[in-house]
Amino acid sequence: MIPWTLIDTAIMPDGGGELRLKQRGTEFSIMLGTIELMNSRLSGSEEALARLSHERIRTHSKPHMLIGGLGMGFTLRAALVELPLDARITVGELVPAVVAWARGPMAAVFAGCVDDARVTIREGDVGRLIQSATGDYDAILLDVDNGPEGLTRRANDDLYSVAGLREARKALRPNGVLSVWSSAPDAAFTRRLKQAGFVVEELSVRASTKGRGARHVIWMATKKVA
Repeated sequence: MIPWTLIDTAIMPDGGGELRLKQRGTEFSIMLGTIELMNSRLSGSEEALARLSHERIRTHSKPHMLIGGLGMGFTLRAALVELPLDARITVGELVPAVVAWARGPMAAVFAGCVDDARVTIREGDVGRLIQSATGDYDAILLDVDNGPEGLTRRANDDLYSVAGLREARKALRPNGVLSVWSSAPDAAFTRRLKQAGFVVEELSVRASTKGRGARHVIWMATKKVA
């Protein structure tokens, strides 16, 4: 078997630990300590995040989507396939090295999606992008951690608090959707979404594009207006 090779490392802000980019043949893995955050072979649920979000804003004119977390670009690539040519996608990525990896060692995985004319990459905390917005986005997609319980960074907990979710609702246009990826269910988070004023769907999706692998959870929280 081909051994894993360490390609690069990056320090998470605020004492979040060290990210490690590893490669084995054409396969890539991003690790935090002993935990694998993402793998280039498993993109099904991240792609579903974009597809399911677009389904709920399909009728919106010139949609603007905010993606929290660049990762390996699975959600971004899927969004570019789904969204019209007059759409805009803003990607908030906290770790500059992840953006560099997209244009460097993982360029083949990203397939040029970060350079699409519809895409703007903003290096920094997606929470600040949300807080500074009022009715700016048709969809906000959050895949910045392993789910609503912050694993990589305590500050992520603020995004998933009732106050943080209300900020997200404020940042959405009428009938916009907040979509949140998680590795596991979380009944308390469902309750917080409802407390923040969203109409909530909780969906189960497979990690693999072939319909196999672990089951992940995606919340679709819609800002319904009368």
